[in-house]
Amino acid sequence: MIIKQLSVFLENKSGRLYEVSAILGKAGINMSAFSVADTSEFGILRLIVSDHEQALKVLREHNFSVNLTEVVCLNCPNQPGALARALQILSENEVAIEYLYAFSVGDSANVVIKPDHLEKCIDVLTLHSMELVRASDLYRI
Repeated sequence: MIIKQLSVFLENKSGRLYEVSAILGKAGINMSAFSVADTSEFGILRLIVSDHEQALKVLREHNFSVNLTEVVCLNCPNQPGALARALQILSENEVAIEYLYAFSVGDSANVVIKPDHLEKCIDVLTLHSMELVRASDLYRI
């Protein structure tokens, strides 16, 4: 249930997101989820793709600085309080979250979580019958 996520470091200038999406598109790699965090000087594009190994290769070939990170994806109902319940469980079990991003499709929401302790996060969520998403399921969304 561990998902590989790419983190791409980008200069904060026009066209950089386009370049990444064009490179991945040309390589036949689909972006299933992504988030951008920026400062005045640079940005970090975090994304989950259909082929992380190929994406890492082609982006590095185009001189992008790219890292691979392990994350977990939680599926919960797309309704008020559902995320709060999951976050409460993690908090009560002393699992800190470095960052997260989410997207919803209909009645379901997917939350990509970068916890401080990946295996503990998985164990806690599983113990509390929270639904974790497999990487292959994200690529079909």
